[in-house]
Amino acid sequence: MTVPVQGKRRTDNVRHDIVESALRAFAERGFHGTSIPDIAATAGVGVASIYRRFESKEHLVNAVFRDAKSRLRDALLLDLDLGRPPRELFREVWARLVKFQRAQPIAFQFLEMQDHVPYLDGESRALEASLLMPILVATEAAAAHGAVPPPVLIAMIWGAFVGLTKATRLGYLVADDATLLRAGELCWAAVAATFDKENAHAPHRR
Repeated sequence: MTVPVQGKRRTDNVRHDIVESALRAFAERGFHGTSIPDIAATAGVGVASIYRRFESKEHLVNAVFRDAKSRLRDALLLDLDLGRPPRELFREVWARLVKFQRAQPIAFQFLEMQDHVPYLDGESRALEASLLMPILVATEAAAAHGAVPPPVLIAMIWGAFVGLTKATRLGYLVADDATLLRAGELCWAAVAATFDKENAHAPHRR
């Protein structure tokens, strides 16, 4: 039986409303602090309506994760030239992070949380890898110059950016776009310093 276009559109809208409401709830209260009735009330649907579309809260949070992570992946990687020199690539990715966080603060707040791992399924982990792998490959150029290993480098950059945006959100500091971009330059300076330090201890090539 073919679903009428109007009915399908309504179904898609309900699913979208549920995912958006769940995103906000999980971002504000975390996975364990959020209940399905909370999400249903915010989305304006019944609990049964959620369970018709998502088997469990774990299933729903994975849908939310994939939706938010896909947005971040597109924002960071779409039309990104991974062959650029490390410094230029770093600046571009940092600037794109700033733009994404400003445009989608709730999605970023959800993604910055550290308790995703226990409930992520295989599809969500594969999506995570699809975001990280191109950046890991790109940072191998930096590693070749004596920097820290790519996964450590990415963790340092992500941690620094998350720390800045979280402190801004909580009111501990005021950081406009220009300030965040300057902070990115400081992060790059710290990374670049490892190049010089490692090269200074490397044997001179003749």
